[in-house]
Amino acid sequence: MNPFELPTSSASSDWLIFVAILLAVGIGIACFIIWLFVLRKSGGKRKKRERRRHHRKLNPTLAQTGGLPPAREPNQPPRGV
Repeated sequence: MNPFELPTSSASSDWLIFVAILLAVGIGIACFIIWLFVLRKSGGKRKKRERRRHHRKLNPTLAQTGGLPPAREPNQPPRGV
């Protein structure tokens, strides 16, 4: 006799075992879902830190600096060349 074999007397006991296993798996999945959506969110309560945007000074426009640069001499090459 196999020690892992359950004594069965009819087909209804097979259905009882099937329902018991199905119920155990269902309870396990339900506990996991409850933990995932309810307990996990309430446990941490982390607040998102808002990033402060530091306003960088952009390159000023010609209007902000006082207009165009002075005209250069026609015989002088441009800077950087």
